[in-house]
Amino acid sequence: MFQNDFRMLRDGALGLLSLCFCVAGAAQDYSASDSVWQHVKGNRLSIGGYGEAAYSRNFYSDNVFRYTRPELYKNDPSHGRFDIPHAVIYLGYDFGKGWTLSSEIEFEHTGTGVSEEKEYTEGGEWEKEVEKGGEVELEQLWIQKSFAPYINVRAGHIVVPVGLTNAHHEPLNYFTVYRPEGESTILPCTWHDTGVSIWGNVGDFRYEAQMVAGLDAFQFDRENWIQNGAGSPYEFKVANKYGFAARVDNYSVPGLRIGLSGYLGRAMHNSYPHELEGDDANGNKKTYSSVKGTVAVGSLDFTYNDHNWVARGNFDYGYVGDAATISNIKRNLSANEAPYRKTPVGKNAISIMAEAGYNVFSQIEKLRQDGQKLYVFGHYEFYNPYMPSFVQPKYNYTKKIRMAFGLNYYPLPQIAVKAEYSHRFLQNPYNNEPSVSLGIAYQGFFL
Repeated sequence: MFQNDFRMLRDGALGLLSLCFCVAGAAQDYSASDSVWQHVKGNRLSIGGYGEAAYSRNFYSDNVFRYTRPELYKNDPSHGRFDIPHAVIYLGYDFGKGWTLSSEIEFEHTGTGVSEEKEYTEGGEWEKEVEKGGEVELEQLWIQKSFAPYINVRAGHIVVPVGLTNAHHEPLNYFTVYRPEGESTILPCTWHDTGVSIWGNVGDFRYEAQMVAGLDAFQFDRENWIQNGAGSPYEFKVANKYGFAARVDNYSVPGLRIGLSGYLGRAMHNSYPHELEGDDANGNKKTYSSVKGTVAVGSLDFTYNDHNWVARGNFDYGYVGDAATISNIKRNLSANEAPYRKTPVGKNAISIMAEAGYNVFSQIEKLRQDGQKLYVFGHYEFYNPYMPSFVQPKYNYTKKIRMAFGLNYYPLPQIAVKAEYSHRFLQNPYNNEPSVSLGIAYQGFFL
């Protein structure tokens, strides 16, 4: 059944990709980390950032059991949400002689909130209250030495540019109100880790190679594949194992960028405490010392911007070695082990996305001269974060198609007002998930 579905989805995606490629070529777009550096270059101090505010009305159930007993929640009422998905501050400094510093501080969902309160109803006891959810993350903090355009070295906390969204994650780099679901589901997004990067530009090519801290197999799960494996619940990032990422982009065709990226690393035995590898006191092999949990991800993506068209697409496919064994280990660990996710991890995961938009204001001379743009776009995704081996249980609700269409209005190059209708299609007996979303986003430098 999956092969038939995949062929159908592949043909649909390739059709849209063909449309995207037929509309030929525009200006080079920089990777997320390079966009910061390009502005810092030649300026002593740079301050900028990006952010989004969004509203969604979801016309499906938000009950946590909607995939367990879908028939009970088919007619549940809709629900709405306001959100600040990302608010980011860029800080950069040029020390001179080829040495630069760049940083990116991100507040997700407006950050976290905790307060101390005195509970008079409990004898004046002081309690710490969690006021709100959210995250504050340091997504980039690196120092770079530039020797020549073709060789630059970065060390610190860097973006891992595997996939389209990680390499180009600012909100003006996609039409949808929220980041594309497929890559954001199966991969860490934004994927950032500590390590060393070597990159440069050679002719029409840009290359980058990285060594970073490895992923943690105990954080993999059914709904998000390896997404949570790059994080750490500790004050430090465990690095018993290491990962290697690489990316190459080509700009030979005017207006068209084509990128190939990938990741390879071991994820097992990269938890804390480090207990499941090596020999015991008697020289006997520990039970899981031979389990490696090798992670391999490959991605092909493109961006096209010319002739009043903007089009983007990606194809990602990944593999986790020993997935069934890792799933069993996680399920059987006792409650006092290091934090982990107990749901199984699939052997493979996939994400396909294509979107294309046309600037209709390009046909209105006054608006064109004023620099305003209005893109009418269509968006297609197929993704599945849980593709099990034959010995693993199946959960068909993880396989999803998402289609959307809408508008992006640019009153200025740095600001976009977004509106979309989307429909998420699930297999029977699960219920489809339509929604309407509105958003406004900015991206730029202030100093």
